Amino acid sequence: MSSEPPPGSGQQPPEDDPFRKQPPPSGDSGSPYGGQPPPEAGDPYGGSPYGGGSPYGGGDPYGGGGYGAGGYPSDPLAGMPPLADSGRRTLARIIDLILVGIVVALLTWGFGVNEYDVNADKVEYGKSFAQSLVAALLYIGYDTFMITKSGQTLGKKWLKMRVANLDNGSTPSVQTALVRSLVLWIPFAFCCACVWTAIAGGWSFFDKPYKQGLHDKAAKTVVVSTG
Repeated sequence: MSSEPPPGSGQQPPEDDPFRKQPPPSGDSGSPYGGQPPPEAGDPYGGSPYGGGSPYGGGDPYGGGGYGAGGYPSDPLAGMPPLADSGRRTLARIIDLILVGIVVALLTWGFGVNEYDVNADKVEYGKSFAQSLVAALLYIGYDTFMITKSGQTLGKKWLKMRVANLDNGSTPSVQTALVRSLVLWIPFAFCCACVWTAIAGGWSFFDKPYKQGLHDKAAKTVVVSTG
């Protein structure tokens, strides 16, 4: 069994990652023919008009080597648990919002930068920005650390789901988790609040076939069930 990470994944998944997808037992590198020999050369579907197998140069659009013999795209989700239900994902996000929101409120109150302080009918905009900055840093740090560590925030852990790289099923790297967190939390903290969270996360209710939120699409991740 090869220990090489999938080409183009942009990271080196640790060998002891229990969630990393493994090659098929037959060692056939994921051929769409299920380990059987590809069609004979005379078969009109046995070759690629591009002369090099896949029209994408030997890899799927997510860098996971997802094209087998004859240029047929294989399913990147093969070997992974089923995709998590979007409703459960929403509930997990609400749990995380509440948990981190409590910390944000305590910190901004303690440092006197609560955005709801009003003086002479005028909101203190400097304090409002400071609270947004604290919220952004905490949400991004929390999400990035937890996803890099295990693929799970507390909300996802309690509701039995995790974030995985689409190309190989492994736990996302720091870079991948950071991209995912930035897309989700920067608009939330500075301009769109819950509206952006609803749009980015709610995208998974309609996305086909991977149920990705906008932040998942940016990071090339999916959310799968763990139980």
